[in-house]
Amino acid sequence: MSAMSDEKDVLSQALLLPQQGRAELAARLLESLDDESDSDVDQAWLDEIERRCAAVDAGEAGTSGWSEFRERVEREIFGR
Repeated sequence: MSAMSDEKDVLSQALLLPQQGRAELAARLLESLDDESDSDVDQAWLDEIERRCAAVDAGEAGTSGWSEFRERVEREIFGR
């Protein structure tokens, strides 16, 4: 059996799974594509998240509610 045939068989079987099963399978497949070189990026994001949380906790960062944010997005992006 060829690799292409195997892939088609796996895909056919995967498409028969319920939605939750397909979502979990897709997530696991995507995770398998991650390589170790992304660890620097992951650490940079963690550092940035910690920096932003600390700024909010210290009162150094401005925050807004959802409705205010939505209005701003509609105004700036959609011109409403």
